[in-house]
Amino acid sequence: MNDYIGIKLEKERIKKVLPHIKGKLLDLGCGNNKLKEVYGKGIGVDVYEWGNVDLVVNDTSKIPLEEKSVDTITIIAALNHIPNRGKVLDECHRLLSENGHLVITMIPPIISTVWHFLRKPWDIDQSERGMKEGEVYGLKSNQIIALANESNFELKHISSFMFHINKLYVFEKK
Repeated sequence: MNDYIGIKLEKERIKKVLPHIKGKLLDLGCGNNKLKEVYGKGIGVDVYEWGNVDLVVNDTSKIPLEEKSVDTITIIAALNHIPNRGKVLDECHRLLSENGHLVITMIPPIISTVWHFLRKPWDIDQSERGMKEGEVYGLKSNQIIALANESNFELKHISSFMFHINKLYVFEKK
């Protein structure tokens, strides 16, 4: 059961995100880089080497790519693990093409706290890396929307999936 739930959740998130991806993809906080593998093109960026990361950086608010060089940026269940969220969303704005999309998935704080606690004994992300300063257990919808607005993004779509626990947000540049 340990890995089964995590793999099922990953597949459901990817399935939900795929229809919103167009053009060149940048998957921020890519983990095992499964989304890029399924989509077929793009680049996966993370601050940790999970074994299949295309670009490991010290700070995801400073990605060595040209301005307006990607069409879709995804942050799947990772925005809460980014301490400098506002700066990272500013960097997303810089990197996105004029008609690009920022796609975020997230679970709420209470569910995230329980999820991370239950996974801690067998999840490398929790047992070895743990939570760093500035990371939080999930984010509420109003927090995500406010952060995106502060970085000049406008919400275009929001929907729930997996028993209405997970949420998908699609933003465009203002």
